[in-house]
Amino acid sequence: MTTSDSRTWMWSEALDVLARADRMQRQMFQPRRPAEVRQSCWEPPADVLETDYEVIVITALPGVDPATITTTIEGGALEIFGKRVLPPQLRTATIHRLELPQGCFRRRLHLPSGTYDDVRCTSTNGCLIVTLRKQTLAR
Repeated sequence: MTTSDSRTWMWSEALDVLARADRMQRQMFQPRRPAEVRQSCWEPPADVLETDYEVIVITALPGVDPATITTTIEGGALEIFGKRVLPPQLRTATIHRLELPQGCFRRRLHLPSGTYDDVRCTSTNGCLIVTLRKQTLAR
């Protein structure tokens, strides 16, 4: 194989990897249609972390006003619901690329077993942070 052939082969492989990554990203943010929801919703990526005293759920929601987000705990799962909308000044803009999903979002995350007695929601750096304090039993 000549140097030119190996460069062409490597470039082709790199383009294939980029195309696969692009497809995976589009699939990740593809709208979902949960059975209990008639409205099409997308699912934001989320992390669930547990310490000795609490469970912390971090959900990536850049551009979403935290005051418009609803969280509920039901059946051992945390559900996060809301909507991302384009700011009014951008609604008439020409869109050249739009990767952040718009519209209704809903994420249902199963929680570690236990009982929680304090739920706090904060927002930082474009992420919603839900902190669930574990209920401690009196000894």
